[in-house]
Amino acid sequence: MTTARAMHRQRGLTIIELVMFIVIVGIAVVGVLTVISQNTRGSADPIRQKQAMAIAESLLDEIRAARFTWCDITDPNFLTAASAADCTLAEGPGQEAGGGLRPFDNVNDYAGPNWAARTYANDVVGTQFPAGYTATVTITPTAIGPAAATVPAAASLRIQVTVAYGGDAVTLESYRIRYAPNN
Repeated sequence: MTTARAMHRQRGLTIIELVMFIVIVGIAVVGVLTVISQNTRGSADPIRQKQAMAIAESLLDEIRAARFTWCDITDPNFLTAASAADCTLAEGPGQEAGGGLRPFDNVNDYAGPNWAARTYANDVVGTQFPAGYTATVTITPTAIGPAAATVPAAASLRIQVTVAYGGDAVTLESYRIRYAPNN
């Protein structure tokens, strides 16, 4: 009798236990495959982000290296002017007619007319950015500093470079103070 009872207890898995096992293993497999899929899809993102960062840094460095004076470089007073009134050819937002190729002669030239954002598709030597990358430059006159020692908006610019790639973007920001030796 004891052997008949022992055999009766060792029946194996019930259908409920088998279904529960399949459901649990199925959920685990789906979770593991989802993680693997996300890692594979995102593995190229650091390279794309580095490329976007390099484009943004390059363009920002180019803009920061440009002059920021009251007068255009062709104006005879451009080194001595203390305000735009001292210029025969004052600098303003946007590139002058016949301004030539980049790098431009003044920070203002990188902005669009009336300080509008401006989009670039190539680097300083004319080489196109990699496919899918666009750089947008926004330059805004901005006052800097606490109220007692504020640099007025006419003498300081906020430079923002945004490089978009795919659905992501990298944004770098800097400030530039006007250079006028007699100011």
